[in-house]
Amino acid sequence: MPRQRLAAVTSSPVRDLLALTDRPEIISFAGGLPAPELFDVNGWRAAFTAVLSGPAARRHLQYAPTEGDARLRELAAARLTGRGLPTTAGQLLITTGSQQALTLVAAALLDPGAVVAVEQPTYLAALQCFGMAGARIVPVTADDPAAVAEVFARDRPRLLYLVPTFANPTGRTLPADRRAAIVELAERHGVWIVEDDPYGELRYRGEHLTPLAAGSDRVIHLGSLSKIGAPGLRLGWLRAPEPLRAALIVAKQAADLHTSTVDQAAAAHYLATTDLDAHVGRLRAAYRQRRDTMLTMLAQVMPAGTRWTDPDGGMFVWVTLPGPADTAAILPAALAHDVAFVPGAAFYAADPDRATLRLSFTTSTPEQITEGMRRLGTAITAG
Repeated sequence: MPRQRLAAVTSSPVRDLLALTDRPEIISFAGGLPAPELFDVNGWRAAFTAVLSGPAARRHLQYAPTEGDARLRELAAARLTGRGLPTTAGQLLITTGSQQALTLVAAALLDPGAVVAVEQPTYLAALQCFGMAGARIVPVTADDPAAVAEVFARDRPRLLYLVPTFANPTGRTLPADRRAAIVELAERHGVWIVEDDPYGELRYRGEHLTPLAAGSDRVIHLGSLSKIGAPGLRLGWLRAPEPLRAALIVAKQAADLHTSTVDQAAAAHYLATTDLDAHVGRLRAAYRQRRDTMLTMLAQVMPAGTRWTDPDGGMFVWVTLPGPADTAAILPAALAHDVAFVPGAAFYAADPDRATLRLSFTTSTPEQITEGMRRLGTAITAG
């Protein structure tokens, strides 16, 4: 059975493209990567120096509780509370990135053949995760509560997976009224909601929206330091009600015992001593300019009839080319012009729109985006 499940899960084209675009001359809009030049290297260096100094240093190199560093959970809980999601440290489980949190949820909730409803299109690694669990994945239009109700009644999913704020891959945000309607439907039908929120703090315009988890105990909230701190640390958290949290702790024990002790300790020190809000403000300012540059260039270089999203935050713009285009067929021409993107078909659970592509604007400077979009426009026209 494990071999059969793995055989049904395809490799991520995003990860494959990262290997192909390692040449410095390529301008890549493919990976959903934070900008490395904006990492707070000095702050993180100081944090690691602090936790590896003094009498506690050896403890920070030892095994640790599965639930995670107590101080880190307190600080993460306080940050969630400040964003409108009242949270205590006891509700959190520290994970090795929010991707592991998703895997733990699948292990705790999904038997082979269980139904998972997902947005269409959705985060590619979520499709991989649910496929590995042997789930049957059904697409749903999350922005249409009537469509969600129909899927709940017809397919009886065990859980609904959403990236409701600045979604990957589309950049779209689910409005407040839709959030409330979906939570009500989930409670009525007994469906768990997984609210994946790695991008929520990267807002460039508009008002903050309260997380779905603030309104229901049927919502499992996933968070991460990857987009606002450092993705290489692989630090995330999972907020879940009891007794589900107890089952998730057991799943975590079976997976890796606990997340890196020293990384958690450094993160706790960093959060306690650094003005993270100021750092996030710098990220927002830089990424807002990069998003705006990409949107301006799309209007200049894309063929007539092309449509794209205009995200209020996050990292992605979703593009739909006119006519019967196939962006997978266009990708080789783009790479030949030293520019990369991700074809959209892989983000669909069913019936992919092959005329779509995902562009990430965070990793490149405005000057690189301008040049890269010119190359992309040439490649699409040539294709």
